[in-house]
Amino acid sequence: MGKSMPGPDISKSDGAEEQPYRLYTAASVGPAIRHYRKQAGLTQAELADQVGLTVTYLSRLENGQETEQLRRIVKLLKQLGVRMTLRHEDW
Repeated sequence: MGKSMPGPDISKSDGAEEQPYRLYTAASVGPAIRHYRKQAGLTQAELADQVGLTVTYLSRLENGQETEQLRRIVKLLKQLGVRMTLRHEDW
């Protein structure tokens, strides 16, 4: 498991937009998912059901237990000199 990285840079000032959640490692994807899931007011069971995952898999992701796919994606992005960031958007 990779070392823990900082969470989102969230502004505390009134009316300010939330800053993007920066992903430095495959393990940092989980805390980002947890952050946005809780922000959406969803339980792990609710989110897992909505996207067709098991609660166990979602829990493992949120706890930073990397998957091979995530490691490969981060490795590709690092090689390209690109960092992934997440922002809350209305889809």
